[in-house]
Amino acid sequence: MTVTDGGTVFITGGAQGIGLGMARAFAGAGMRVALADTAAEPLAAAARELSATTRVETFDLDVRDRDAFARAVDLAEERLGPITVLCNNAGLTRGVPPSQMDYGVWDHVTDVNLGGTVNGIQTVLPRMIARGGPGRIVNTSSGAGLAPNNDYVYTMTKFAVVGLSEALAQQRELTENGIGVTVVCPGVVRTGIVLNSAAVAMGGATMRDDDRLRAAAALFDRHGLSPDIVGAQVLDAVRNDRLYVHTDRIMVERVRQRTDAILAAMPPETERDREYPALIAAAQRQLR
Repeated sequence: MTVTDGGTVFITGGAQGIGLGMARAFAGAGMRVALADTAAEPLAAAARELSATTRVETFDLDVRDRDAFARAVDLAEERLGPITVLCNNAGLTRGVPPSQMDYGVWDHVTDVNLGGTVNGIQTVLPRMIARGGPGRIVNTSSGAGLAPNNDYVYTMTKFAVVGLSEALAQQRELTENGIGVTVVCPGVVRTGIVLNSAAVAMGGATMRDDDRLRAAAALFDRHGLSPDIVGAQVLDAVRNDRLYVHTDRIMVERVRQRTDAILAAMPPETERDREYPALIAAAQRQLR
């Protein structure tokens, strides 16, 4: 049995954008779908669409609320069966210059982008392990999780999601139970994240009239990939046990520049450095 064979996928931020693209792909593969989001109308529309293909349940869920997350997962598994794929996809961006930054912005972005991912993992992963797998954790990061962009708070959270995913994928408890990890690093995708995040930040539509935001959103609309393409890429990665999903090559040069700068900043190799690989390997053997 694979994670997609007759299984259930739980997707946060699943009502639109990449989350909906994932839902369409997994539904097309025969999985039952649980969609969680805070956007009521898009959530209902997604459910109507997907219910023609598979069994669907929806949940009004703020991923920052741990108790609500647990209740949603309980209900999803009661109605649809054990969750075999978890997609931690909910996220937002709040580009604020340092002179205007406050703790509220730090907390909001961190609690949704990173905290929501942690909450999903902590709610679902122990259940996957207890069942002995199989399972898959899919975490949505960003190209900004590989090399920074101008939104430094968003970048911080997305770097953290990449690091969390890479470290989690190395855990023996997961590999022994057939549980894998995938981290999605989208480039430019038609997701609506710019205007959706602005509306959340301002409590309504007032930010949608901002020319700067409209220009950014238009750029994504003109040049971005379809979320359905990204959904298909994620499904393929889950089926083929791949850690990384890069939607395009837009970050190649920036990742190369960052990697080169890190390596160039390292000191010359010493004899002690040459001894480290053997010491680390010995320590790892003792921990097994």
